[in-house]
Amino acid sequence: MEIRVFRPEDEAAVIALWEACGLTRPWNDPRRDIARKLAVDPELFFVGELGGRVVASVMAGYEGHRGWVNYLAVAPALQGQSLGRQLMAHVETALIERGCPKINLQIRSSNAAVLAFYRSLGYGQDDVISLGKRLIADD
Repeated sequence: MEIRVFRPEDEAAVIALWEACGLTRPWNDPRRDIARKLAVDPELFFVGELGGRVVASVMAGYEGHRGWVNYLAVAPALQGQSLGRQLMAHVETALIERGCPKINLQIRSSNAAVLAFYRSLGYGQDDVISLGKRLIADD
């Protein structure tokens, strides 16, 4: 898999990938999420290609204290072939190069398979409670 920075022409393929992986939610407009990412650290938005086709994606960020990972997706037919592992290694390297000491990510509590994936990469559950507050509605 070739990993590269997202380009605007990837948008439709990335959104289709997120939908196929069940990552989209009615309250998060994926087009707006992409536009927001392109406005902040666009060089940390990666896609993976096989045969010229987008088959994986990940958004990362670093605000000076912690790195964050969002929208890690691998085409369902290709899951289990280490593509997600490759993307995460790429993100970790990019964040280390920026001096990032730790990565945080959020997983839906019902998503046992994704939890097992991240645990296999050395991620552990922190003793914290994740809180959120919507500031701008996407509806």
